[in-house]
Amino acid sequence: MARKGRTAPDLHVVGSGAAELLRDADRDGGWVLVVGGVPQSYVDLRDPTHLDFEYMRLLGDIVDCLAPAGEPLAAVHIGGAGCTLPRYVAATRPGSRQVVLEPDARLVALVRERLPLRGVPGVKIRITDGRAGLAAVPDAADDLVVLDAFAEAAVPAELVTEAFAREAARVLRPSGAYLMNIADGPGLAFARRVAATVRAVFPHVLLLADPGVLRGRRFGNLVLAASRAPLPADALRRRAAGGIARARLVAGADLAAFGGGAAPIRDAADVVPPVPPEPVFGRP
Repeated sequence: MARKGRTAPDLHVVGSGAAELLRDADRDGGWVLVVGGVPQSYVDLRDPTHLDFEYMRLLGDIVDCLAPAGEPLAAVHIGGAGCTLPRYVAATRPGSRQVVLEPDARLVALVRERLPLRGVPGVKIRITDGRAGLAAVPDAADDLVVLDAFAEAAVPAELVTEAFAREAARVLRPSGAYLMNIADGPGLAFARRVAATVRAVFPHVLLLADPGVLRGRRFGNLVLAASRAPLPADALRRRAAGGIARARLVAGADLAAFGGGAAPIRDAADVVPPVPPEPVFGRP
């Protein structure tokens, strides 16, 4: 995300540590939610279709291309924070039904108070962890399962196993898609294993990321999409090449080569989380 003018931090204690709310002085209605020193969400209260973080724009592009414009979707989001993507879906696809699974009750209370969701139709938050929350969702109930959950700078290991990917597949409708936001750095060992894990469950998988991240030049976000049905790779490739956030799309044989023989993650204890460079987030 480009550097923006921000006011003094507004500090709060949440279950996962210290949270800051930073007003974007360059955009009326814009707020950055930072938890444990890591930027978790950018929310524009006046324009929920404004997606500031690069990875969130990529997630928005995927959602835009998965179904005809304006068509309502049923979605479950694992990881809430500021609920940026649920707000986007509610604004661009009226009538959508969305559930957000977020275990941090204090964070949920902060978001409800300072980044209100009362005016966002069709969005419910359940205070529960991703595994328990997803297990409670009926079979074939949703068009989207979105994993955007972080503990500090890494996705919790129990949410990137093959068993969890199979749970996501269980709750998806036949044409539904599983979207994941992960982060990794030079070598991309974690991303390669996550890609191999998802490919072991879904026949159609693609990855989107900044070319510099894919070349191992910097630590950053990678977005994966997976489905039992073909994904809109051509449309996404065009968007990735011409959008504000330039990204490279990797799919098919190229994605298999990206995996480089990496083993799927079957045991959370076998996960080595990526370590970001310091500092994670430069404060004003």
